[in-house]
Amino acid sequence: MTSQDTPPTPDDTELGGAATSSQPTPIKAVPLRRPGRWIAAAIILILVGLFIYGAKTNPAYKWDTYGKYLFDSRIIAGAVVTLELTVLAMALAVSLGTVLAVMRLSPNPVLRAAAWVYLWIFRGTPVFVQLVFWGLFPSLYKQIVLGVPFGPQLLQFDVQDLQAAFVFAVIGLGLNEAAYMAEIVRAGINSVGEGQREASTALGMSWSQTMRRTVLPQSMRVIIPPTGNELIGMLKTTSLVTALPLSTDLFGRARDIYGVNFQPIPLLLVTATWYLAITSVLMIGQFYLERYYSRGVSRQLTGKQLQQLADAQQIVKAK
Repeated sequence: MTSQDTPPTPDDTELGGAATSSQPTPIKAVPLRRPGRWIAAAIILILVGLFIYGAKTNPAYKWDTYGKYLFDSRIIAGAVVTLELTVLAMALAVSLGTVLAVMRLSPNPVLRAAAWVYLWIFRGTPVFVQLVFWGLFPSLYKQIVLGVPFGPQLLQFDVQDLQAAFVFAVIGLGLNEAAYMAEIVRAGINSVGEGQREASTALGMSWSQTMRRTVLPQSMRVIIPPTGNELIGMLKTTSLVTALPLSTDLFGRARDIYGVNFQPIPLLLVTATWYLAITSVLMIGQFYLERYYSRGVSRQLTGKQLQQLADAQQIVKAK
């Protein structure tokens, strides 16, 4: 067969045209209509609007009194005391809770038993009862003497002269919260794989070094979220320090004010507003802290990482 007998082959343009004409018609997808969502949203908006209108027009709320005391100096001072109580008590709880968690996981049976008894007592009794106990501490121990038994006294002071209701409040809140933080830290430690501990042991680390250098840093991504919730809970639990008694916190200041003007509703709204504002700030901090310790957990790239990857590819192509 000669070249003249060979049938002509279609050129690229003809193939391209045929391929183009053979492509299927794009499907026009119609989103599924969900009228239930719009109905539910409308009902919720109507209910919220009715509540706001009713609260605005109800004279019992006394919004003028609310605006008068919202930024009162006594309320602001009480908010500062509440923050101090929260931070100091939570610092004590985290430190002691970490020690208790390590004790519960220790191979020493005495340490495990001591930690278990501590958790049993402080988790099994209400925090209000514990705070009342710390308020009565000066009545139980009028004097504290430090020294050698049947020997010289090194230090002696009168507890009733201390007037340290703030200190006892921090101790009471911190010791109670430490029992819950111990379980949170223990769960975070148990979330670390056994292979990490075996690798640390193979490198010659002791049990305490393994906990301090290997296990605890990796368990932070599990510990941080519930710890943030406990911090917010601690902020609201400070309102119970009136059991000591301590009236310089936020709720105590508001209670003193409405005990004089006999208007508890607007003062309680002021207190709730301040608690809500502080809690919102703590929630924002918790979000960024969780995101920091969660790096590397998810394989899904963020928008910033995708942009950096695209820029790197463009640089490689340019070279």
